[in-house]
Amino acid sequence: MIDIRFGPQVCGQLSSGATREWLVTDGLGGYAMGTVSGLRTRRYHGLLVVAGETPASRRVGLVSLDPAVLLPSGARVRLGAHEWASGVVDPPGFELLEQFTLVDGVPRWRWRIGDVVIERELAMRHGHRCVAVVHRLVTGGPVRLELAAACTWRDAHGERRADGPAPRVEPVAGGAVVEGAFRLAGPDWTPAGQWWLGVHHREEAARGLPPSEDLWYAGRFAGALERPGDTVSVLAWAGDLAEEPPPATEVVAAARARNRRVVAAAAPADEVTATLALAADAFVVSTGRGPDVVAGYPWFGAWSRDTMISYEGLFLATGRADEGRELLRSYAATLSEGMLANTADTGRVEYNTVDGTLWFLHAVRRHVAVTGDTDLAAELLPALRTVVDAHLAGTRYGIAVDRADGLLTSGAPGAALTWMDARVHGVPVTPRAGKPVEVNALWINGLAGLAELSELAGRDATELRRLHERATAAFRDRFPAPTGWLYDVVDAPAPAYPLGAERHDDDLLRPNQLLAWSLPYAPLEPDAAALRRVAAGLLTPLGPRSLAPGSPGFVGRHRGGPAERDGAYHQGTVWPWLLGPYVDACRRAGLPVDDLFVGVEAHLAEYGLGSVSETADADAPHRATGCPFQAWSVAELLRVRR
Repeated sequence: MIDIRFGPQVCGQLSSGATREWLVTDGLGGYAMGTVSGLRTRRYHGLLVVAGETPASRRVGLVSLDPAVLLPSGARVRLGAHEWASGVVDPPGFELLEQFTLVDGVPRWRWRIGDVVIERELAMRHGHRCVAVVHRLVTGGPVRLELAAACTWRDAHGERRADGPAPRVEPVAGGAVVEGAFRLAGPDWTPAGQWWLGVHHREEAARGLPPSEDLWYAGRFAGALERPGDTVSVLAWAGDLAEEPPPATEVVAAARARNRRVVAAAAPADEVTATLALAADAFVVSTGRGPDVVAGYPWFGAWSRDTMISYEGLFLATGRADEGRELLRSYAATLSEGMLANTADTGRVEYNTVDGTLWFLHAVRRHVAVTGDTDLAAELLPALRTVVDAHLAGTRYGIAVDRADGLLTSGAPGAALTWMDARVHGVPVTPRAGKPVEVNALWINGLAGLAELSELAGRDATELRRLHERATAAFRDRFPAPTGWLYDVVDAPAPAYPLGAERHDDDLLRPNQLLAWSLPYAPLEPDAAALRRVAAGLLTPLGPRSLAPGSPGFVGRHRGGPAERDGAYHQGTVWPWLLGPYVDACRRAGLPVDDLFVGVEAHLAEYGLGSVSETADADAPHRATGCPFQAWSVAELLRVRR
């Protein structure tokens, strides 16, 4: 894997150390997450964040373990870091950081206090809601180490304040149970019980969200570090509180060994691919329904569109086809009226995408093509055929095959059905009703893929072939635009008219057209000249923009409060996942691609460490934004690098 290592010039500066984030996950949707500097900059940061019934229903438990070193001289040196509502950062423990490294996916910090060097490692126990934090004396000593446990128990998307009841902390052997929800265990527990008021989260302030919360100082652990190699460790876990985990040092060692196995199973060709293979592991989780995919950390849960776009990279490129098979079967069971369930993150199952189901068809076909699993093809074929039948008959949100040309149309007032689905105050920012280019490329790709699956199962595919040929002919006739690229939407409702009235063709330069050249059964042969025009307007070091600069509505910065960010989300903002279809299209056109990876590879050590962000600013220098750890960004880069 790539060497992720920072010295004091990064660790000791908040401008650099507090903008690089690390993540470890438990395989259930929970995680531990923070910054290189140790400063919590998001309300989502914590050492034990626990997933509930769904990966999105997370709760923050153990927030931090703040170290303090008691030297033989009597001096007490605090190594933690908190920012307060006053603007003060106290203590500034990051100033004593000598090094941060990410070794086999396990974060490690080293503080130096004179000749005393103390190291911290942190890992989660895979398949359990458990985190282990190990402190080791590297040089110097003897010293005594104290660890102050700051806690809460709240929804990860919210805050808890001192004007409500204090968390219940009950003493148990070797530590305490907080709110009956999670347990802390370590040496020499001393209860405390005090509110820390006004902890500030600078990233939430920048995102226009409530920036502060109050934390409960539940107590502290302490232990002696007499000689190099001595350790002081703490465990925190939820679930069965009576069942104690293995020792913390064993949890860390097991996590490192498992991470190595994950990488080896992917058979990476180089260190970048190895890094991406481990990054992919964070998104594959086990739920009560079987395997699923977390779309992004720290705030997303499971979304079917993201899952299906990510499928090949997360499962087929990493040696996880067996898990993938179970995921595809479970998702097939959600089909209703020919549509795949989009998400349950909102508290109810939603069917509100035009493309998620088509990506599902693509994922099944790729699974069979890569694995030769014709049994799965035969099993899912009846369900897949209902998708085509429902689209021919018409289903929710005006999604239907236009009988005049065989292309897929969709749209309903207030609905945002494509992946460009941001809305502000209920109004779609990027309305794409009509016949979007990537939706019809996916439809054509899906028809061809389903026809092939049918033939593999010994079924007649004559009708599917006819539908595919008709839609392909119409696509080739309708989507090429006089501009030299493809229309983004044809037969779209004109802006001045209500849905269903006068129509127009939208020729704004967007990246959605890439799928018309990149998919296995793409409707068009790649056009090198068109791809060069697309690159000139859209390509950045972190992937294509969602809209070309100079276009009406273009926004160069994905910043500000929720409305501002949603307004920019698909109006220029860079999406690294789109590098996948761009690379595919370039390869098919015979264009060079090696230099396309340089910016994203460097990005692996810039934002979400070892991973790829959700988005980036459209304007240079293209600062990363959105989720620091995003499934489809990682998956698509991993897929096309193999």
